[in-house]
Amino acid sequence: MGSLTVSYTKPPPFCSIPSPSPVPEFKFPAILRGPSHSTVKFRAKACVFPATDVDNSGDNGYCGSNRRRMLISISALPFLFRLNQSVDEYCAKAAESDASTYVVIKDELGKVVTKAKAAGVLRLVFHDAGTYEKDENSGGMNGSIVYELERPENAGLKKSVKILAKAKSEVDAVQSVSWADMIAVAGAEAVSLCGGPTIPVTLGRLDSLEPDAEGKLPQESLDAPGLKQCFQRKGLSTQELVALSGAHTLGGKGFGNPLVFDNSYYKILLEKPWKSSSGMSSMIGLPSDHALVEDDECLRWIKIYAEDQNKFFNDFKTAYVKLVNSGAKWRSL
Repeated sequence: MGSLTVSYTKPPPFCSIPSPSPVPEFKFPAILRGPSHSTVKFRAKACVFPATDVDNSGDNGYCGSNRRRMLISISALPFLFRLNQSVDEYCAKAAESDASTYVVIKDELGKVVTKAKAAGVLRLVFHDAGTYEKDENSGGMNGSIVYELERPENAGLKKSVKILAKAKSEVDAVQSVSWADMIAVAGAEAVSLCGGPTIPVTLGRLDSLEPDAEGKLPQESLDAPGLKQCFQRKGLSTQELVALSGAHTLGGKGFGNPLVFDNSYYKILLEKPWKSSSGMSSMIGLPSDHALVEDDECLRWIKIYAEDQNKFFNDFKTAYVKLVNSGAKWRSL
């Protein structure tokens, strides 16, 4: 008779359960889906007996042995199903706890994050997560920005950290929350507050205890090829680069209403106002913004988002979730 096997489904990061010790003749995973959707598969050889009386000794003796092994394996199934139930309950309680914490975070952020402060909060997300390097598996969304506020590229972010610190202290009084989670949720709430898409953010990130390496953020002076290479190192495509750049619609960079999250950024990019003789027009956007519209691949996405705000919102939401999960280390319960 062959072995009894159970397929393995990896649990989500917030519910990591250690695997049980090996048991002879079968394996079981850290999480099962329940007896109603069992993934247990039996692979057994048939016991074939000759027409004459069966001798339990010799070559035919393996059948009796296999019967016993089958009974032992089957007797373990109730344990597997109990394990399944306990793990499912464990994960459900963890998810319920995170959902409750998320509500508290949103409530406290609503008290301190206004439309006028939304651009700074969203910038905080990009500067914390933007240090991620895929090949090095370093940096990312880990709250290290709180140790990096003296760096020139992070000028002005102390105000945003101070805003979130007030909300975080209130949340911590109910349930401890990491800076990484707090910043990730705050950025999503800032976008929604200003009329952008609702972005779901999973909780469970761990904070770094030290600053990330310097020089990992995209430089404002990069041309389009340099930007694309930089984002590729962070695991982000050209489309995601263009979608995330749409966050510049908020704030004082000159792309439409500074308090409204919409697709004005792309419409104004196509107009290229910085090439106008007007002195004020030349102040719109950063050199890296101007570079995007000069690149054919980037230009294609700029035109799409300029014509279809819903497409921009959907792609921004997807790219944002990817950004705030990049490099994150997740807690185990």
